[in-house]
Amino acid sequence: MTEIDTDAFLADLYALREIGRFRTGVHRPTFSAADMESRRWLMAKLEECGLEASIDGIGNVLGRHRGPGPHLLVGSHIETQNEAGWLDGALGVVAGLALARAGLPVDVVAFADEEGHFSGGFLGSRSAIGDLTEAEIEAARNRTDGTPLRAALEAAGLAGLPRMRLDPARYRGFLELHIEQGTQLESAGLHLGVVSGIVAIWQFQIVFDGNQDHAGGTTMAERRDAGLSAVRLLAAIDREFPKLCGPRSTWTTGRITLDPGGYSIIPGRAEVAFQFRDVSIPVLERMEACLEALVRESNRRERCPATLTALSKAIPAPCDPDLMRALSEAAEQVCPGRWQVMPSGAGHDAQNIARILPAAMLFVPSIGGISHHWAEDTSDADLAFGVRTLGAAAARVLAG
Repeated sequence: MTEIDTDAFLADLYALREIGRFRTGVHRPTFSAADMESRRWLMAKLEECGLEASIDGIGNVLGRHRGPGPHLLVGSHIETQNEAGWLDGALGVVAGLALARAGLPVDVVAFADEEGHFSGGFLGSRSAIGDLTEAEIEAARNRTDGTPLRAALEAAGLAGLPRMRLDPARYRGFLELHIEQGTQLESAGLHLGVVSGIVAIWQFQIVFDGNQDHAGGTTMAERRDAGLSAVRLLAAIDREFPKLCGPRSTWTTGRITLDPGGYSIIPGRAEVAFQFRDVSIPVLERMEACLEALVRESNRRERCPATLTALSKAIPAPCDPDLMRALSEAAEQVCPGRWQVMPSGAGHDAQNIARILPAAMLFVPSIGGISHHWAEDTSDADLAFGVRTLGAAAARVLAG
């Protein structure tokens, strides 16, 4: 088995945690001062490991192995959600460092903005496969403060740099180590999860048109309350989706906006941000058909008509069978009987890279299932299991 220096790996993880530290987590929004400091830190570490380090015009950092192939691409992202966890993304990048330090012929990558601080999402991995246009960059804005992406790139010192394109011919595949961001592994007392596929996320906007009016002077019989119509539709979704969804399907109402939003004003408009996720296209299609039928039924019953608009429909990304086999064999070697095959309920850069390269992921447990929060954590022992397994799998793939 390839010898991974787990002490150095953990030291790197803890050092990166200090950049933008927030309580026990990290606050490193994309292109913030802390994010750019972490990218400079990473480039120095890549060079220490003997890789040729560079950063491109969208913020992707790449450490390129200087010797002959075959090669693997290993990595994730290092920016974070606001006031969030220290392992989401960073684990996969630092694991790549550990494999390079062990002498494996890997390129290590940290993609920019996997967390979607800017409209469009997955800017770095999409750019690296040629799926991000200049027009999209021009149109993208920070979701929090509206800063144009062009201005953010200028402020970060990235404007004018070329954007890298990954060469599929260089790699046998892409591997990403990540925390589970759920409770399945911890609940089962397992240390590792070999990911079978990454969910597709289908997102919708639902708008209800009612009549803004006085909360005291308008009787209940006279009202066209857009907020109540929205709530009743969402309750119907929650009642009907379990009858047709898959075992790991999820659905989420991310935002309900009532206009004008005053205590004493009946809302004349309600806007709902809604999404569902699954790894199966037929399941996703069933859920969409059910949603459309429920909107039609709402429009038959309610006094506030609803308009359903599909915003985005991603395609599920099954993991490569050969890479999964290498990860499974390595997991059995490192943690006999203490691992399982499982889908990913979250989106990852790997789903974009899978469009041009064989790709696979390995999960380690999340304590309490917590992620996207500063309390996110994983035991050092499980982190070590993960990087050792990733190293063993990489060695198998490269020797094959």
